[in-house]
Amino acid sequence: MSSETKTELATFGAGCFWGVEADFREVEGVIATAVGYEGGTKPNPTYEDVCGHKTGHAEVVQVEFDPARVTYTQLLQVFWANHDPTQVNRQGPDFGDQYRTVIFYHSPEQKAMAEASKAALEAAKVYKKPIATQIVPAETFWVAEDYHQQYLEKRGRRTCHL
Repeated sequence: MSSETKTELATFGAGCFWGVEADFREVEGVIATAVGYEGGTKPNPTYEDVCGHKTGHAEVVQVEFDPARVTYTQLLQVFWANHDPTQVNRQGPDFGDQYRTVIFYHSPEQKAMAEASKAALEAAKVYKKPIATQIVPAETFWVAEDYHQQYLEKRGRRTCHL
């Protein structure tokens, strides 16, 4: 890859970050992923801090992507398809505010695309319940501990589910 490749960032919270990261790592045009915490008040939070429900942070995946190879709209499709955006503060067996469904946008264009994709899903009545996904400006992304990075891949697994 040339050093001239212009990349962009996208940040998504869709439940436990291990499985979300694995989904995005499979997308052609995704250059890198990192799991971490965003949207709360505690600087430099740890996993234990976030799980203690006192930080306000969500578990998120920050995706670095090449917009010439994959569009933000395509990343939004991956986001919507790989979790239940109608659940508030939970995904499957995991519950708590850190598992909320959230899109942290990095530009006015990303905000507009995220809002349009959410509105299209709502208009199409894809879900029986209202979509709970928050669409908010990106804040400080705090990288999670190293043992969380590519957690499933390091263990030879594709999913958290058995």
